Amino acid sequence: MNGDLWLILITILGIGLLLYLVMVSKMQAFVALLISSILIGLASGMNLNKIVETVEEGMGGTLGFIAVVVGLGAMFGEVLKVSGGAERLALTMVNKFGENKAQWALGITGFIVSIPVFLDVALVILIPIVYSLAQKAKKPILFYGIPLLAGLAVTHAFVPPTPGPITVAKMLGVDLGWVILFGIIAGIPAMILAGPIFGTFISKKVHLDMPDIAKLHGEVKDIKSEKDLPSFALVVSLILIPLILILINTVSGVVLPDGLAKDILTFIGHPFIALIITVLLTFWLLGTRRGYTKSDIQEIATKALEPAGIIILITGAGGVFKQTLIDSGVGKVMGEFMAQSNLPIVMVAFLIALFVRVAQGSATVAMVTGAGLVSPIIADMSVSQPVLGLITISIAAGSTAVSHVNDSGFWLVNRFFGMTEKQTLKTWTVMETIVGFVGFAVVMILSLFIK
Repeated sequence: MNGDLWLILITILGIGLLLYLVMVSKMQAFVALLISSILIGLASGMNLNKIVETVEEGMGGTLGFIAVVVGLGAMFGEVLKVSGGAERLALTMVNKFGENKAQWALGITGFIVSIPVFLDVALVILIPIVYSLAQKAKKPILFYGIPLLAGLAVTHAFVPPTPGPITVAKMLGVDLGWVILFGIIAGIPAMILAGPIFGTFISKKVHLDMPDIAKLHGEVKDIKSEKDLPSFALVVSLILIPLILILINTVSGVVLPDGLAKDILTFIGHPFIALIITVLLTFWLLGTRRGYTKSDIQEIATKALEPAGIIILITGAGGVFKQTLIDSGVGKVMGEFMAQSNLPIVMVAFLIALFVRVAQGSATVAMVTGAGLVSPIIADMSVSQPVLGLITISIAAGSTAVSHVNDSGFWLVNRFFGMTEKQTLKTWTVMETIVGFVGFAVVMILSLFIK
């Protein structure tokens, strides 16, 4: 068999093995990614010592960035959660918009909150507000719930410092500023169509009774008194600080000449420094100044790192997968094949991520696998930073669409909204698919003008 065809075949078999281990054997994705990477290396004829070096290089090269950013982002989000910052955003937005436009307020709230807070955590915090609004306004729970879910889903997938887009950006070597910019541009129309517009439509088609909140005791908390919450302006400012600093870094790198001013902006706008500044301000403004002791803050920060740990390991294993494809020569073969095809790279990235997402359910694994396959393809191509940003959002969009019964998010929403599996497919699955395909459509349009 031709050597190039063999390399492509073992890659396909390696992906098949990965899906089998995750879906059928229920193996932890971290271990499954490592095993698949090692077997691809063996089948491609890599030296045994080289395989070990590749595992170390892929893991270390990825985690050197990911671990710092995800860890800091998790601590920021946990303090925001404990202090009631997410609830303050929701309550203020609903009050400003009024009950008639509360679904828009919830969509925007979800869009903002899910930047620093993991989607499942944000849903637990904010779902009582959805329950309260639905009872007070005598509206279907989905009328308010779908916009909130859409806002949470969009920025969770599209806008750093959430783990997904950060991981893809690192594996593709793209400046986070471009990812933030294009993630927001693609995310706004996705949130509008999947949120208030689809929510209004589907709430008339799927009729739900109010969930038995008593059964969710311990997961869903009561809404805090507004007097106990931090100010709206403070919460929004803290969320925007790292985004603005990172965007300033990106812009200054393009428009400013080399010199002290550019060096300073590059330094404070690096994701490490931007997030350290934000975390320290959050510890002080939402922690110490609001009566938390140093021990309390330390406990909150430590707790935040627990869920972040497995995400960090999975993304590190994704780096091993990518590095194996590069070192085995698969990436070069795939890149040459892509160069001869007429498919845009953003479309290829979307389709790969979408396939993995539908097959095994986890958006994180879909993003990691998609980036791992796309990274070696573009390694020998001349791709600009803005285009890499578009590819990142394309992978994120593919990894978001078609959430179904093999996705933990599907069952989280199913439980909190008291839906049957069929109802969850009609609501959550369709909403996630709208988010993914609208995001991809925006990327495709932008790719016509950005080179």
